[in-house]
Amino acid sequence: MRQAAIGILERVPEQLKREVYVLAFNVWRIDADNRHPYVDIGYNTESQYEKGIRRDSDPWEVRWNYAFWILEGFDKLGNVSEDPVGGPLYEEEARGLGIWYDGEFDLGRMLEDKELRAKSGLLELHFHDAVIDLARYLHASGAIERVFGRRLPVVVFDMDCPGWEEEATKAANPADLIEDFLA
Repeated sequence: MRQAAIGILERVPEQLKREVYVLAFNVWRIDADNRHPYVDIGYNTESQYEKGIRRDSDPWEVRWNYAFWILEGFDKLGNVSEDPVGGPLYEEEARGLGIWYDGEFDLGRMLEDKELRAKSGLLELHFHDAVIDLARYLHASGAIERVFGRRLPVVVFDMDCPGWEEEATKAANPADLIEDFLA
């Protein structure tokens, strides 16, 4: 995931790199199945922020609320067809940890089976940890600064886990980078 993420960042068009002020790591899963999570690695730009300011009166909200950001067209990493290397590695690791389960995803079955619910929850936590670790690595290795010419905050989202965004973003970044976000 680390190598692939650096490649994704390096492919951001040069003219946009100067405009990017935040990276966005958006966690999703295919059909609500925690066996198929992925992180959508995106960003927001000063130009997008300026467009939002013209439509909304709260500059902080426009700058830091994901709903105002660029939402589409980003690469995905995880257990998805768009990541043919990462998917098998993820499944192998989850099997090795004993948290993988087989069979079709069925919400009814999930609600009735405590063991499946527990494994699904552990899969979710495991992927969340991997995404936070990825952001930490990109900071610690200097990859973000090398690619963009400066340090940038990484805001971490999971629309299925309300409230986790602040906790995850704090865990993923040096404190000084997210002061504005947390304000």
